[in-house]
Amino acid sequence: MTFHPEGQYLEIHQTRDRTPGEFQNLMADALERAFAAGIDDIDSVVQALVDYGVPAPDGQSWNADLLQAELKRLSGN
Repeated sequence: MTFHPEGQYLEIHQTRDRTPGEFQNLMADALERAFAAGIDDIDSVVQALVDYGVPAPDGQSWNADLLQAELKRLSGN
């Protein structure tokens, strides 16, 4: 639960329209792990996805453009 200055809070399940699938969970875990390790540039995040064994969509290879497109797709935009 995240608290805001006004005393309002937002629970994560309130911001999504469905339960994350296996791929979304793998991506989220890998991104959290990468950010926790101090990785914050896109090329290093791409390498982290490869290193952590997250499969790219449709058998492609991870690259910066694909990561950006996939994050956009997963966000619903």
